[in-house]
Amino acid sequence: QVQLVESGGGLVQAGGSLRLSCAASGRTFRNLAMGWFRQPPGKERDFVAAISRGGGSIDYGDSVKGRFTISRDNAKNAVYLQMNSLKPDDTAVYYCAAATTRNYGGSNSVNYDYWGQGIQVTVSS
Repeated sequence: QVQLVESGGGLVQAGGSLRLSCAASGRTFRNLAMGWFRQPPGKERDFVAAISRGGGSIDYGDSVKGRFTISRDNAKNAVYLQMNSLKPDDTAVYYCAAATTRNYGGSNSVNYDYWGQGIQVTVSS
């Protein structure tokens, strides 16, 4: 079992920044590929960012490229999502996800075995 707990969400004005954190426990963190997804109100869950076990492979959803940065600290068992230049369209519940059997989970949610409970990010115009 892997437990994932997100933090750092909240309300921010357009143009502002937030940093999400996801703390993982239950498995050796360096053996987990990690990802961030989000679900806007009334819409399906979308891919935001992914990072491989060692951090060498990274990818982003098209709508966040150049604004969001994913990183991980294997010593702290945590993955982060730095979100800059936030827009109202970024308003969503953000989920941290872990893949246990792959070096890299990528953008496909089916590759991920464990999910956090989600955290709200609201961007006001």
